[in-house]
Amino acid sequence: MNETLKRALSGAVYIVLLLTSILYSTESFIILFGVFLIIATYEFCNLAHINKIFSILFVSIFYSTISLISFYKNETENYINKFLKDDIKFTINIDQLNTALLVITLLISVKCIVFLFDDTQSISKVSKYIYLLGYITLPFIFITKISFGVKDYNPKIIIGLFILIWTNDTFAYLVGKSMGKHKLFERISPKKTIEGFLGGVVFACFAGYLISKLYIKPNPNFSEMSILIWTIIALIVGVFGTIGDLIESKFKRIAGVKDSGTIMPGHGGVLDRLDSVIFVAPIVFLFYQILNYVS
Repeated sequence: MNETLKRALSGAVYIVLLLTSILYSTESFIILFGVFLIIATYEFCNLAHINKIFSILFVSIFYSTISLISFYKNETENYINKFLKDDIKFTINIDQLNTALLVITLLISVKCIVFLFDDTQSISKVSKYIYLLGYITLPFIFITKISFGVKDYNPKIIIGLFILIWTNDTFAYLVGKSMGKHKLFERISPKKTIEGFLGGVVFACFAGYLISKLYIKPNPNFSEMSILIWTIIALIVGVFGTIGDLIESKFKRIAGVKDSGTIMPGHGGVLDRLDSVIFVAPIVFLFYQILNYVS
């Protein structure tokens, strides 16, 4: 099969699967990203050379537990309280849980950025499992959490985020290929250019404007605020999405491979497709928490 056709078909399947799961229900969205997490974990284990069985069991249990606690709080509390004494009542504080997970994720994200700029070509075993937690597992949890915005599940939020990711990636490539002269981070990704990076950010901001005006359709009284919100999210995508892509490139460079996997013909692995969004998700979640606090 022609390589371009193969790439187009696998990309189309990925987009259809993604949009269907997001639009169908909260449960299908959570389950799909749980599956993506398991595949990404398998791919990361291959890159980092750590135990696959333990890692997959850990992320599966962790993701399932946090999802149950976060999205089915009352049901989880009632189930656990059935097994406790009458004078003991188990309660869950979601805000405290989110804060703790976010702090851990952001600290490990800083470690990832330090790792990106560090010249070392080796990773300690402890660091590999820290990255598994904060670079792989927790960001997938925040992908599901940001779909709730500041209140209820809203598929438009996560679809809008992916549109920004795809816009940034596409135009960074097109602008970089046509106009790129200055390398962005040649040691890690020789093809990325400063011009491409800036082009991706500019077009992502324009896409954010269109999303806020044509797709989200906010209350007219808050239209200007919506434009500002989606422009900020676009900037977050442009900057931190690029950093996430570079971090995954360094993992692959150390492992000596081109792609994280082969599950998507012409595109590589799940981690190759989601490397930007997993680094962006915790930052966007933090942004929504700030919006919630301010409002």
